[in-house]
Amino acid sequence: MKTILKFRLKNGKAANILKLRQGYRVVRCEYVVSQKAVFLWVEQPLKVDLPELERRFLVTFSGEPVPTAYEYVGTALDSFGPEAYHVYEVMDEADHATKAGPSHKAGFDRTAPLSPSQARPLCTPNLHSAGAS
Repeated sequence: MKTILKFRLKNGKAANILKLRQGYRVVRCEYVVSQKAVFLWVEQPLKVDLPELERRFLVTFSGEPVPTAYEYVGTALDSFGPEAYHVYEVMDEADHATKAGPSHKAGFDRTAPLSPSQARPLCTPNLHSAGAS
C-alpha cells in the first residue's frame, strides 16, 4: 500500500528537512493562497520495513542561484501575486549516486529526453474554478 502526504515548505536560505520512506516520489507542489505557503505532496510506500530517508528541499525565488547538484522539483505560482516559487531537492554529488527515490531506479536515465507521454509538470497552478467539471 502507499499514501500521499502533504508538507508545508518554508522559503528562505534554510532547506526544509523531510523524513520520507525509500521509494518516495514528489507528485505535486503548489502555492496555497489561503496559507500563503508552498506545499509539497509526496507519495510514499506504507511498508514499515523500508528505511526512512532524511531529504532536504529548498524553495527559491526566480533569479536566485542554486548549486548545480540540486535537482529541480517544480514551480509553484501565487495566482494573486507576482511571485513564482521554485522547489529544488538539495543534493550533493554523493546523493546523486545513492538516491533511493524512484527516478533513480535502474533503467531510468534522468538525463535522457522524455517522451510526450512521460513529460508532465509536477507543479502547476490550480486552474479549476468552483463548479467547473
